[in-house]
Amino acid sequence: MFNKNNFCLLLLFSIFSLNLIIITLASDPDPVQDYCIPNQTFESIKTHHTFHTILPCKNSSQVTTNDFIFSNMKTSGNFAETGLSVIPANPINFPGLNTLGMSFARTDINVGGINPPHFHPRATELVHVIRGKVYTGFVDSNNRVFARVLEQGEVMVFPRGLIHFMMNVGDEVVTLFGSFNSQNPGLMKIPSAVFGCGIDEELLHKAFGLSSKQIGTMKRKLDPKQER
Repeated sequence: MFNKNNFCLLLLFSIFSLNLIIITLASDPDPVQDYCIPNQTFESIKTHHTFHTILPCKNSSQVTTNDFIFSNMKTSGNFAETGLSVIPANPINFPGLNTLGMSFARTDINVGGINPPHFHPRATELVHVIRGKVYTGFVDSNNRVFARVLEQGEVMVFPRGLIHFMMNVGDEVVTLFGSFNSQNPGLMKIPSAVFGCGIDEELLHKAFGLSSKQIGTMKRKLDPKQER
């Protein structure tokens, strides 16, 4: 007979199962084998600027030690106009990471340079300062700012999906290493997302109180489709 106790147990089990499903869907899938080195012969890997969450594996007999080693972070990369240099490590350039649910990046910021406000929709980020002084932090959903100057050896975490930023406030280049709990964290740069994606100018004027000239300047700077 289906009594009240059985109903309560069934309800608790249903709630637990639902929470488990939500947690599972909110993160990278668990690996079902020791490793999965992407098969670089597949067209989809070569032609897309982003990488897929699940990539086809090559035969384990073809896997080598070098598939699990990444040597391209010994020095900084090329610096952008903002003074920022980023070298990412993901399954495309570091095959050993595939299906392991993680990625990372080396970030260098010139004196006075910035890493503009941005967020990663699919990952929490942990940053470790290797050199220099950087003003950094994030903004929560209540518009509360958590920020201060970090120095060598300090670590800060940016919760998934929250806007965060960096600025070099020292007298030397800042070097940081960031790790993500997803092999495909995603990246949304706030300035580019607002002014570089073709949003109607009238909406931008009403939202930010900017003149047409100011909006045009921002679009030319941030929208790759605009003539320079």
